[in-house]
Amino acid sequence: MGYVLALDQGTTSSRAILFDEAGTIAAVAQHEFEQFFPQAGWVEHDPMEILTSQLSCAVEALGKAGARPRDVAAIGITNQRETAIVWERATGKPIHPAIVWQDRRTAPLCEHLERSGAGDDVSNRTGLVLDPYFSATKVAWILDNVPGARARAERGELAFGTVDSWLIWHLTSGRRHVTDVTNASRTLLYNIVKGEWDAEMLRLFGVPASMLPEVVWSSERVGEVTTTLGLGGIPIAGIAGDQQAALFGQLCWQAGETKNTYGTGCFLLQNIGTEFVRSEHRLITTIAASAQKRREYALEGSIFIGGAVVQWLRDNLRLIGSSPDVEALAASVPNTNGVVFVPAFVGLGAPHWDAHAAGMLIGLRRDTGPGHIARAALESIAYQVADVLEAVHSETGMPLEALRVDGGAAVNDLLMQFQADVLGVPVVRPQVTETTALGAAYLAGLATGFWAGPEELRARRQGDKRFEPRMDVNERTERRQLWQRAVERAKGWTA
Repeated sequence: MGYVLALDQGTTSSRAILFDEAGTIAAVAQHEFEQFFPQAGWVEHDPMEILTSQLSCAVEALGKAGARPRDVAAIGITNQRETAIVWERATGKPIHPAIVWQDRRTAPLCEHLERSGAGDDVSNRTGLVLDPYFSATKVAWILDNVPGARARAERGELAFGTVDSWLIWHLTSGRRHVTDVTNASRTLLYNIVKGEWDAEMLRLFGVPASMLPEVVWSSERVGEVTTTLGLGGIPIAGIAGDQQAALFGQLCWQAGETKNTYGTGCFLLQNIGTEFVRSEHRLITTIAASAQKRREYALEGSIFIGGAVVQWLRDNLRLIGSSPDVEALAASVPNTNGVVFVPAFVGLGAPHWDAHAAGMLIGLRRDTGPGHIARAALESIAYQVADVLEAVHSETGMPLEALRVDGGAAVNDLLMQFQADVLGVPVVRPQVTETTALGAAYLAGLATGFWAGPEELRARRQGDKRFEPRMDVNERTERRQLWQRAVERAKGWTA
């Protein structure tokens, strides 16, 4: 039996998942890695820990399945997207910790560029908004704050990449410095209309072109793993940013098909076809992964704090011992008892894009208990998704038949039922909720002939669970209004 190996490098952990020909999981390995918070609003990772944790997961997954590298047809890589790493070409060593997508240190630069009138041009070229979320200002910060870095970059000594580039560089022993179109589209440096690195954006952010990786398609052979890493000779044939991989893994290949991934953040994407459309409602236009070697687009709403709010309950408030415990705690009460939780710990993403918003827990009473707070935390995830989906509908006007869901928190039945209730449309959860990794595997497997084509993948899809909305329209409206009032307070908060 053959396999495809998906390397799923996420924000808080690295995973490797081995898929068989039926698209089912044969083995999984996962390792969490350390999060660093040097200052308020700063989030960093150790690039070497990202690499070593991902490699160890890959070898461990093969071991669990009793598989050897020759049994693996291809590797697909999916990754946390906007996180920026700069390293030395000569040694492969990073010159600074990875600056994570959640990091807000470059908010002043983004605000300065917005005031200067650059915002419209940036959006017209990249489909993005000026926000610290994306990679370009992170790279600029590293070049301006690491002694000698800018001069070294100008001399061609330094390389920049998102996490996919970092992994592939090391998997191929520095032979391949590449990224795919989906990850390139998250940097603020890539023109998604023309399909090329944009000279004007490089000038605007002060990033030398010599630092950039080659841009490849999401589904094509780009190299082989070198023999010293326990994965020798396996072709790398699929690359996609985590949310585009999930969209592909959910089989959302037609315009109007929509998915939401519940990870550390929440990311809602709707396929809009092959024509670039700039959002008028502060959404992102991004490149979608395709097996056809053509540019396809999606509208995206990015929510910074999704499942991370459950981690906050676990690690900061210590209300639960492990993340799965939140469902039982939330289910211990029939409602939130008026508690509303806005988890704007790192500002608010789409459709608000307020880098200075603060988290807010309001409506507390003498009889408020841990269950009410836990339930409000779960509901906050669903409300944020509803805000984004409302913006998407305003953009496209296409009625949503159902929302396809995946990611870690999608296994929470209480959350999924409330999501259906607050949206008023069915929520559909696939049997394999690891669709981010599955999408990367599909892209790699299609590029190498492991699967014959998209029709075969559709035919294999089965076992979806459907959550039908139960809440009446009046209650849904009242709840959304209460949530929106709380959000406005969070946006206006000053310490």
